[in-house]
Amino acid sequence: MVDESCVLVEGPWTHRFVGANGSRFHVVEAGTGPLVLFLHGFPEFWWAWHDIMTRVADAGFRAVAIDLRGYGASDKPPRGYDGYTMAADVTGLIRALGERSAMIVGAGAGGMIGWAAAAFHPKLVSRLVVLGAAHPLRLRAALFADPRGQLSASTSVFRFQIPRYEHVLTRDDAALVGELMTHWTSPTWRQTEEFADYVARCREAMQIPQAAFCALEAYRWVARSALRLQGYRFVKLMQHPLITPTLQLHGALDTATLPRTAQGSGRYVIAPYEWRLIPDAGHFLHQEAPDVITGEILRWLKAS
Repeated sequence: MVDESCVLVEGPWTHRFVGANGSRFHVVEAGTGPLVLFLHGFPEFWWAWHDIMTRVADAGFRAVAIDLRGYGASDKPPRGYDGYTMAADVTGLIRALGERSAMIVGAGAGGMIGWAAAAFHPKLVSRLVVLGAAHPLRLRAALFADPRGQLSASTSVFRFQIPRYEHVLTRDDAALVGELMTHWTSPTWRQTEEFADYVARCREAMQIPQAAFCALEAYRWVARSALRLQGYRFVKLMQHPLITPTLQLHGALDTATLPRTAQGSGRYVIAPYEWRLIPDAGHFLHQEAPDVITGEILRWLKAS
């Protein structure tokens, strides 16, 4: 059986556990300076940032990568995978780490949480970098307006709604995780040894007991809340324009969140905002183009 020790990889960083928002989170920390909080996506864990976070730390920042609620070595409670709670996890961690604010870098599902954290708690998020994630309202609109595009690209999310689908996700050593990652990434990167190693790590981490259930619960909340008061309130709150300076990076070959879906996100930001399309990169552009992404992140963080 796979256990949480598989994500406690040694390196030029420190592993520790921090209590925030009623749960215990596994955080990995390197460097000193202004806090930069890294949020991974699905089906990843903190290792998504192991390369970039060390470079950011070397540039004079306190880089902290976390396992999101339900992932890796963080707590896996049966509830709390709604947009409100996961945004509060982030801001709770900022306080628990002894800081008044932080710069957030989020990829995929972590980018969606970054959008929500900046919208709900603007005083705690000083700058935001989003990779491979549309603003939640832009994604919502695209699902209705672009059935042959984003709706078709989101078929995996619809399958996640099937009860007990987590058993399908983890079957055969989480083979489906590898299939999804192969489909979402660029043809060039998927042929490399780095891709094979990364997929193997993500497949292993998804087999930690309850991790797959928790990962899918976040997607299930989106569907369950669509016609409920909780979902209506979430949409109304997300309509408030962001006052956080935001950099949005997106892979030109992303087949999970289409570039044309993500590109309209700037309409929700009234602070300084930049959009950059990264050529020859897919959904995992922080892994596929680490040099370019690191340079863009540091440029944006140092502009504050």
